[in-house]
Order: sequence, then structure tokens, then C-alpha cells
Amino acid sequence: MKTEHRNRTILVTGSSTGIGRATALRLDAIGYNVFASVRKKEDGDALRNAASEKLTPVILDVTDEAAILRARDEIAAAVGEHGLWGLVNNAGISFRAPLEFSPLAEFRRLYDSNVFGLLSLTQAFLPLLRRARGRIINVGSVTSLMVTPFHGIYSSSKMAVNGITDALRLEVRPFGVRVSLMIYGGVKTAIWDRTATMTADLSGNYPPAFDDLYAARQGKALEYFFTKRKVGLTPEEAARPIIHALAARNPRRTYYVGFDAKLYNLLNRVLNGGLRDRLIMRSMGLGGR
Repeated sequence: MKTEHRNRTILVTGSSTGIGRATALRLDAIGYNVFASVRKKEDGDALRNAASEKLTPVILDVTDEAAILRARDEIAAAVGEHGLWGLVNNAGISFRAPLEFSPLAEFRRLYDSNVFGLLSLTQAFLPLLRRARGRIINVGSVTSLMVTPFHGIYSSSKMAVNGITDALRLEVRPFGVRVSLMIYGGVKTAIWDRTATMTADLSGNYPPAFDDLYAARQGKALEYFFTKRKVGLTPEEAARPIIHALAARNPRRTYYVGFDAKLYNLLNRVLNGGLRDRLIMRSMGLGGR
């Protein structure tokens, strides 16, 4: 297998922790040449220490277009005529907030990371992916299927990722480039802690009306959200479908990863209207009316 993969190079974004780190390490272990994007040098050093000498950390903020172009030039020089076999768009951020009080600047920051950063990377690396007739894997979320209170901004960003992925798959298929979407349920990663921190930081800046209107219900929603961490997949388990999409002759268009992702996909197909809303609210302990 290592011989089969020796000329195939993958770029994985958001590799400091969680799914990105597990994916980068697994790809390295089975013989791919891996460029793993991180935002801090110490994260890159830690990743390099856990991998073979073939893995190359890349300092990259996906919202920084100049950094994306530098990474593209570095990787283009490394892959040469072979091109880039895979781009795993995993980087992203999350927080919970009531839409009434969500600062638009934070809305834009989340979209810059989760949507425009993904698209900017894809645009930059598509010429290399066409050369290899390679693969693009976009990391989505079950929250794009079943939208819950106080997660509207994140959910809408992942809906955008779904739409971009569908259009991109059709646009680049004639070039031999295959595109897959990962719809993840709960995964035990550091994003939970970062989400809680960002949510708390934002809440501290809301007007007094927040306490009366939303604070208690947002707290319950956050408690429900954190139960998913306890039963979620490990990052190593979550990495497996990404590996499949990169290696399979015929990768799936969409992977529903985890029991909850499969369940919510089913419910999304059969539920609608008020019944759907009542189910969501009751399951989160927020009432059923």
C-alpha cells in the first residue's frame, strides 16, 4: 500500500487537533505524502514528532489569501508533474448564539473560516488537483440537516458547504476530479471546548435583555450539545471515511459519519413542518410548543 501511495500527495487543513490531525497521521502512516496545515509552529512541531519525516506541517490560516498562495506555491514545487491527489477541507470554527444578538462581525469571521476559506483553498489548488485527477473532501456537519436553536450561524455555514460541494462535484467531474462531502455527527475533538469558550465570550457582550430572553434556553442547548461529545466518534474513527474517499476507486458523494448523522439524515427525509420543530425542541429540553 505504501508503494501505491508514494507519489500521491494530500493537503489536510485544520490538522492541529481532532479529525484533521488524525487524518494527517493516518495518511502519513499508510504512505501518502502529507502537507498538514496548522496555525501555530508548536502545533506543527507536535505533529511532526508524531509522524514520519515525510509529513510536512504548513503554517496556514485559511482566511489569509496570501498564506494560501504561499502554501500553493510550496506544494506545487514539491509535487511537480504528479499534481495534488487530495485536498481535505477540514478547518473551521463554531459557536452558539441567538441570532438577535449575534454580532455580524463574528458571523463574518465564522463564514470566512468555514465557507470562504474552503472556497479560496479549493480555487487555489484546483489546477494541481486537475493534474492528478485527484480528490476533494469537504467536512460538513449534521447541523446542516437538523438545525437547532442558537446554532443557526454555524448550521447555515455548513449548509453553504453542502451547496458548494454539490455544485463543485458536478463542475469538476469532467476533469476526473472527484468530490465528497463528510456529514459528521458527534466527534470527540477540541472543537467542543473552543465552541464553549467562544460562546461564553460572546455572551458576555450581549445587552441585558439577553439574560431574560435567551440565557436559560441557550444554556440548556449547550448542555444538550455537550452530551454529543460523550457518545461521539474518536478522531481516528472519524478519519476512516476520509481515507476511503481518498483511496476508493469510486468514492461516495456523501458520507454520513456516525450513528447520529445517519439517524438525522433519516429524520430529515421523513419529518417536516411543526412535527420536526417539536421533536427538536423536546429532544433538547426546550419545550415542544
